[in-house]
Amino acid sequence: MHRATKFAGCCAVLAVLATTAGCSSDDNGSSGSGKKTIQLITGVKSDPFYITMACAAQAEAAKVGVDLKTNGSAQWDVAVQRPIIDSVAATHPDGLLISPVDSTALTPSLQQIQGAGTKVVLVDTSVTEASVGVSRISSDNEAGGKAAAKALAQLMGDKGSAIVISVKPGVSTTDARIKGFTEEMQSNHSGITLLPVLYDNDLPATAASQIQATLAAHPDLGGVFAGNTNTAQGVSTGLQAAGKQGKVKVAAFDAEPDEITALKNGTLDVLVAQDPGGIGTQGIDQALAAIQGKKVTAQIGTPMVAITKANMTDPAITKYFYKSAC
Repeated sequence: MHRATKFAGCCAVLAVLATTAGCSSDDNGSSGSGKKTIQLITGVKSDPFYITMACAAQAEAAKVGVDLKTNGSAQWDVAVQRPIIDSVAATHPDGLLISPVDSTALTPSLQQIQGAGTKVVLVDTSVTEASVGVSRISSDNEAGGKAAAKALAQLMGDKGSAIVISVKPGVSTTDARIKGFTEEMQSNHSGITLLPVLYDNDLPATAASQIQATLAAHPDLGGVFAGNTNTAQGVSTGLQAAGKQGKVKVAAFDAEPDEITALKNGTLDVLVAQDPGGIGTQGIDQALAAIQGKKVTAQIGTPMVAITKANMTDPAITKYFYKSAC
């Protein structure tokens, strides 16, 4: 949760997904072949996190014999995602996997499609209304925030100022990361001054400007927690422009290709990687179980790993690297 390399990857994956989208379906969501149909609406379709999720969901759908169609927002925006939900609702799919870009604003649309009989599974992000979704599949983002704080504090020597830069308020995953990070810093690292959270609206250029402005106002800045992939890219760019690469320690969420490169180069110091492939696979399985009237698991947590320069070549770690294309 871009840039030229990402757009190239996005084009590749969308070509695959476009083939899937060509499957015919009737009004009740059953395909012409009689297969059940599931739709996947990701948060930002060009983000390697969601590309990785879509690739895994596509593979699992082929394995279990359902038709999967994938779409996603061009940007992290309720006004962009809501029409996609409404368009999908008109096709009456048997199941819907969705990463809501807001925890409350999209609830009415999701209640409507759910009320019409579509089995809704929330993947990665969620909504606060508990009645929405037969299953919710996500990382323990609060624990991930705590892990990032511990690693960053150690790198900073438990002194100096630190700041969180994230997407925007009201996103369930990043809100949880900030909560975990803040609680860990305030409870166990009193030598570090935590500056007010900044939000970049998922724009790398904004994050780059914000980190440079923060450096000017707080020369003792020793650490940054970047809440997602776009923010991490912007922070890296801003630190390089300010000549602070390696001097200001950075903990970031996710393990998309540019972040892995930044970790190798020393621009980023710690990556807290999720398992988007696992989320996509589980999403298909839970949606199909609900469609078939079988037992569904209401809450599923997927693993996270801390990636550093020291362990990034370990096969047990590299399997968590995100993809730019299937």
